[in-house]
Amino acid sequence: MQHPIPDENAIRSTLRQVFGYDSFRPGQQELVEALLAGRDALGVMPTGAGKSLCFQLPALLMEGITVVVSPLVSLMNDQVTALVAMGVRAAYFNQSLTPGQYQKALGLAMQGRYKIIYVAPERLATPRFQALVQAVPVDMVVVDEAHCVSQWGMNFRPDYLAIADFIAGLPRRPVVAAFTATATGRVRADMVELLRLDDPVQVTTGFDRPNLYFGVVKPRKKDDALLELLDEHRDESAIVYCATRKETERVAGLLTDRGIDARAYHAGMEQEDRRHNQEDFVYDRARVMVATNAFGMGIDKSNVRLVVHYNMPKDLESYYQEAGRAGRDGEAADCILLYAPRDVKLAEFLIEKSEPAPGLTEDQQAAMLENDREKLRQMTFYSTTSACLRGRVRRYFGEYAPADCGYCSNCAPRAGLLALEKQPDWDFEYDQEAERRAAAGRAAARPRTAAEQDGLPYDTDLYASLKELRGLLARKQGVPAYVVFTDATLRAMCRMQPEDLAAMGRVPGVGESKLRRYGPDFLTEIHAWKTRQS
Repeated sequence: MQHPIPDENAIRSTLRQVFGYDSFRPGQQELVEALLAGRDALGVMPTGAGKSLCFQLPALLMEGITVVVSPLVSLMNDQVTALVAMGVRAAYFNQSLTPGQYQKALGLAMQGRYKIIYVAPERLATPRFQALVQAVPVDMVVVDEAHCVSQWGMNFRPDYLAIADFIAGLPRRPVVAAFTATATGRVRADMVELLRLDDPVQVTTGFDRPNLYFGVVKPRKKDDALLELLDEHRDESAIVYCATRKETERVAGLLTDRGIDARAYHAGMEQEDRRHNQEDFVYDRARVMVATNAFGMGIDKSNVRLVVHYNMPKDLESYYQEAGRAGRDGEAADCILLYAPRDVKLAEFLIEKSEPAPGLTEDQQAAMLENDREKLRQMTFYSTTSACLRGRVRRYFGEYAPADCGYCSNCAPRAGLLALEKQPDWDFEYDQEAERRAAAGRAAARPRTAAEQDGLPYDTDLYASLKELRGLLARKQGVPAYVVFTDATLRAMCRMQPEDLAAMGRVPGVGESKLRRYGPDFLTEIHAWKTRQS
């Protein structure tokens, strides 16, 4: 399909007016321009790097609709809620809709009311959705979490294997884009082949998340270590991952008994209970989510400051994706694995007892099982190595890494983490001066976070006032707080302290729709704060 050369002014204008940014992050512009020029694309970008903008922006500049295939209901709901808040006409088609809502949304889509439509892979072949895509022009199909197409990756979804046939059945072939956060070379090759990407532009921005501190702790008592970590991050959002449903329930109960506002999430719970607990966490009504790996994919909560793995996961892909739910706003966050040798036995048991993937031959099943065992070996090496943790992850995904990152528990040990490994009856004296020196060394060694780039401080009292206002507006509208503005945008407001709408419109993350909707309220709050200071 032939496309005109992208209009640079139109691209920049949309970036500023809709998304509220004046410049692209690494890799974004190349992917946006490739898609607008009619090229297929494969983007491998870490969590928090801005994958969604890479297809949402070109979708707004194309004449027809964009279909985004997404694996989870929560992911679709979050993405569409955020788009609508930015003034973008978007909708989703999944099991959360009643028959009446589904029919109404289809009718509006037939009328061309939406630019971006999110859909679950199993709904692509349904008669009503087929009627839609045969009747309206589809300019782009986006496969989000595209690693799900590969049996060699994590979260393999057989429904993803039908996406290529869905695309082939459209009246004309659209541009096709695939995105994922974590994929080895073998999985990337699978995505190109199984989705039948046509000579795609491939962009891999790197797997490093410099704002995340990675740590492995071998505590005598995991419960005590977990409570200490949560106490260090008091009043901050945290996720605790457990290997089994039983452990998830037990740990959530432990935290609740200790007065910590925690919720549980696993696949064995009633759907309504899962939804309610997830919303409590996303809407900041609960501080801690204790969950199995059933929780998290596509959860766009930007202010998670701590992710703890109570048990060692079965593979590095899962670990890195789950740990990567910390610090999506670019601010510093901790990712801590509580390791015990019995975790390896538990993971081996879960692998051996896992349900075979449907549609595979006996030989394929055997190969897949051996692949899972090898992944567990790599995960165990990570958990027990004395070498750089960040480097081991980056090299696993085929990326060069220096021997010392200066920002993990092996390269820059923290006194607080070391204390977690001491037996309770040992006399461990916490050396504040040593911790201060270690913290200074970590700060000097690691790349600066997004909030530190300009080197400007911000007033914490003003920040607290803006967060309170954001929470009030979010509750009134029934949306998560980050849909109003992210923490990073609030901090930028604190630094810039805009005095009128024109100045507010220059704050990163404030697009035209949010400027009209929220700008006056935040300007009033900033003015009131300045008055209190004078």
